[in-house]
Amino acid sequence: MIRKLSRLKCRVPSETVDGDWRRCRRHFDWPRQLLHCIATIGFLLLVNGCATPIGVVRGSTQEIQLALTSNTLSAGTPSSWSTQVLHRTNLLERFAADPETTLENLRKILPQPVGEERLRDRLFALSELWFQHAEQTENSEHYLAAAVYAYAFLFPDDGSQGVDPLDPRGRWAADLYNRGLTRGLASPDGHEVLVDARTVSLPFGELTLTGDQTGFLWGGYRFSRFIPVGEFVLRGFSNRYRQAGIGAPLAAELAPVQSDPAAEAARKRIPPRTRVPVTAFVRIETPRRSIVEGKLQGKLGLYAAHQASTVTVSGRDVPLEQEPTATLAYQLEGAPVWDFEIAGFRFADQSAILGDGLLLMQPYRRGRIPVLLVHGTASSPVRWAEMYNEVIHDPVLRGRYQFWFYQYNTGQPVLYSAMLLRRALRNLLSEVDPTGTDDALRHMIVVGHSQGGLLTKLMAMNSGNRFWDNVSKEPFAEVEMASETRELLREAMFFKAEPTVERVVFIATPHRGSFRASGFALNLIRRIVNLPGTLVTQLGGLLKSQAFAHLGMSQLPTAVDNMSPGNPFIRALNDTPIDSRITAHSIIAVLGDGPITGKTDGVVAYESAHIDGVASEVVVRSPHSTQGHPETIEEVRRILREHIETRNRSGG
Repeated sequence: MIRKLSRLKCRVPSETVDGDWRRCRRHFDWPRQLLHCIATIGFLLLVNGCATPIGVVRGSTQEIQLALTSNTLSAGTPSSWSTQVLHRTNLLERFAADPETTLENLRKILPQPVGEERLRDRLFALSELWFQHAEQTENSEHYLAAAVYAYAFLFPDDGSQGVDPLDPRGRWAADLYNRGLTRGLASPDGHEVLVDARTVSLPFGELTLTGDQTGFLWGGYRFSRFIPVGEFVLRGFSNRYRQAGIGAPLAAELAPVQSDPAAEAARKRIPPRTRVPVTAFVRIETPRRSIVEGKLQGKLGLYAAHQASTVTVSGRDVPLEQEPTATLAYQLEGAPVWDFEIAGFRFADQSAILGDGLLLMQPYRRGRIPVLLVHGTASSPVRWAEMYNEVIHDPVLRGRYQFWFYQYNTGQPVLYSAMLLRRALRNLLSEVDPTGTDDALRHMIVVGHSQGGLLTKLMAMNSGNRFWDNVSKEPFAEVEMASETRELLREAMFFKAEPTVERVVFIATPHRGSFRASGFALNLIRRIVNLPGTLVTQLGGLLKSQAFAHLGMSQLPTAVDNMSPGNPFIRALNDTPIDSRITAHSIIAVLGDGPITGKTDGVVAYESAHIDGVASEVVVRSPHSTQGHPETIEEVRRILREHIETRNRSGG
C-alpha cells in the first residue's frame, strides 16, 4: 500500500506547482509523516509499558526492610508513618520550610475527634518530627518535646494498653522518649544529666518536675553525677548487654554520706570510682490532655539496675532501659587500677590504696552466694571484667550470686598473700553478717587465676606442719623469735580450710610451679620486687638464725621464688590435698592443637596445672590469660549453675 502511494504523482494545477512548491511537497510527503507518527506512538507505548505512573518493582530484602523501618533515629529522616501524617494534614511542604510553626499547628489539631488510631498517628509524628528538628537545633526544649509526645503515644491518659505490641513504633517511641529525656535534661555542656526537681520549658508550655530522693542512696554513698551511657561506643568487651525498655540509662557516680555502721562497712569495700547503672524515668500525668493545655506535671524516679528492672505505669509493669555493660566500660575507662598491675607486683605497701584488698562491686546482698575472684601475678581485678560481664547477665545466675574481688601485692610471698586474704574475708563476713545468720555466706565459691589459683588452694586445704617443716628442722614452738614474728608465722603457715568455702575453681594454676619463674627471669624479678616492710622487719633477721641457716637464704622469697619449679613451698603445696568437704574444678589453658601432654599456655605447663581428684577438668586452647576466653567463661558459668543445682537438691 505504502509502495503504491509512493508512486502517485502530485496532481495539482501547474500554477500551484510553480507558485508554491512547499505546498506540493507537503502533499507529496504525507506517507513519511505517517510513518513517523506510527513510530512515535510505538515508542511512547513502549516507554509507558515499562513504567506506568502507578506500579511496583521488585526490591531486595534489605531495600524493603529499609523502606519499612527507616526512621529519624536510624536514618536521620522521618519514618513513613510521620510523613503520612504530614501528607494527610497538608503540612509536608510547610514542615520543610518552617518546622516549629508546622508542629505547633499539628499540636493544635490534636483535640479533633479523629479516633484513637489517628490520634496515636499524630502523637508519634509529633515525637519523631520534634526529635528530627532537635537534632538540627540541639535545643533541649525540642528534645523534651519529643520525649513528652512519645510518652503520650505509649501511655494513654485512660490507662489503656496503647500501641499494639507488633507495631514497630512502640520500640521507636520508647527510644525517642529515652534519648529525648537524656538530651532534654542534659547539663549545658552535655556531659551529664540533671535529675533535680525544677520547671523546664517546652515549645508549647512547661514541664514541672518533682522527685523522690530516696532512690539516690546506695551502700553508704549518694548518687552525685549522672553520665548518659546509652550513646557510648564500647571497646574491650565481646558483648554489650542492655535491657531494652523505657527511661534514660545513666552511670551514677558516688559521693560518701554520713550513715550507719553497715553503710560505712560497704563504703570501705566499694571502690570510690565505682559507677552504678541507673535509669531515670519521668512519669507524666495525663499527658495527652496536658499537652493540649501546655501545663505538664512529671514525677522523676531513679532506679538502680540491681534493685529494679521494671517500673509500673498505668497498672502494668514496663521494663526499664538499662546499660550495665556500658556503665562498667565507663568505670574502667582510664581507671587507676590499670596502673596497679605492675605496681602491685613491684611495690610493697599499697594498703592505703587497697585497704585489705577485698572489694565489692555492689553493697552486700543477703541471701546471695559470694563468688570470690582472685587475680594472678602482675594483674588486677579488672582482668575479670569480661567474665564478670558475661556471668552477671546470665538470668539463672544474677539473682543467686554476688561477686567479690581480691586485689593484692602479687610480688609478696604466696603464703603471706593467702593469710591476708583469709583475714580480709573473715573481717568482711563479720561486718556484713555479725550474727552469722546468712546461710548463703557458708557456700562460697573461690575462683583463682594463675598465682590467684594458689591462693585459692590455700583457702581449701589444711596445712598441718608441711610449710613449716619445709623451712626449718626445728619444731615451731622451740624456735626463739619475737612474739609478733611468731604470731605472723603461725597465721601464715598453720591454718585450716576456710569453713565458708564450699567450691574452688583453678584457672591456669601452676600447682607444680611455672617454668617462666626460673633462671634469668627469676633473678631479674628479685631485683625489682620490693617486699612489704612488715615482712622484711619481722622475718629478715630470722633467716640468719640457726633454725634457718640450712636454707642459705640472704633475703625473703618473692612470689616468683615460690612459683619456681622445685621450690620447697610449691612442693609442699602440691603435696597437700584439698579438704574433702570442698569440691574443686580445673580449667587448663594450652597452646596449639593435638595432644595436651607436654604443652603449655606460655607460662604454665599442662602437667603443672593438672591435679588429680578434681570434679572436672576442662582444657581450653588459649594463652595463659584465659579468663576472658569464651570456653573458660562457659565452664565457669556451668560450675556456677551446678553449684545452684547442688544447693537446691540439698534444700539450700
